[in-house]
Amino acid sequence: MFQVRFWGVRGSIPCPGPDTVIYGGNTACIEIRAGERLIIVDLGSGVRPLGDYLLKEDSRKFGKVSADIFITHTHWDHIMGFPMFTPIYINNTELRITGPDSPNKSLKEIFELQLSYNYWPVQLENLSAKIEYNQIKETTISLDGDLTVTSKFLNHPTECLGYRFNYEGKSITIIYDHEPFPDKERNQGIIDFIKETDLLIHDAQYTDEEYTTRIGWGHSTMITAIQTAVSAKVKKLVLFHHDPSRQDDLLEKYEKRYESIEVPCVMAREGMLLDI
Repeated sequence: MFQVRFWGVRGSIPCPGPDTVIYGGNTACIEIRAGERLIIVDLGSGVRPLGDYLLKEDSRKFGKVSADIFITHTHWDHIMGFPMFTPIYINNTELRITGPDSPNKSLKEIFELQLSYNYWPVQLENLSAKIEYNQIKETTISLDGDLTVTSKFLNHPTECLGYRFNYEGKSITIIYDHEPFPDKERNQGIIDFIKETDLLIHDAQYTDEEYTTRIGWGHSTMITAIQTAVSAKVKKLVLFHHDPSRQDDLLEKYEKRYESIEVPCVMAREGMLLDI
């Protein structure tokens, strides 16, 4: 089994309400299953319902929640759900959190700040789960048997990693928060990283018109994501990290517009499950 489920698909801030019911309003959180191995990418607000699901399903099946968590970067919308991830309060939970190496603060220091009394009533040191922290640059990690993870630095206003998960000859590649580099060589490096992946989950926060006033903010347009996928000859593209102002009717409009392009393409939506 190699599959991905989406628990949060928005960027910047959660946007619940009647206009985001179809695609969802939670920020980034993705669940990947590679055999019996659980991988979580990012801890946005979508990780709260994922945590409740894991306590029912994984605790019943495996007797505990055990996960490898990969953080793309530590901007607020990508870690804000961590204090509400119920498994961290359960004493047999095992979490291995990996994220980009930063010259400013370690991953553990960032979570300690988040779980300080100024922001949350429970401190990091009082959590019941067993948590390990691992900071990486561009590298390849072997997790278990045929499962490997390769990281790639992206173009964003802080240290940010894309990840390629390879399992039994298949691959899932995640590229967000990212906008094109100003030079062709580094953009080619991204295409090489993505090349022929079975599933590409790519930043698509803006339209081309919106991007003209948001250059340098670290996000891509839908057209850029599509062009990148075509250049890299990927097998399926998921447009991800929807702008919080993008209502369901507009996302449906864009999904219909792009579903017949050269690469099979869908808009990410909460609850969507894809088998690789």
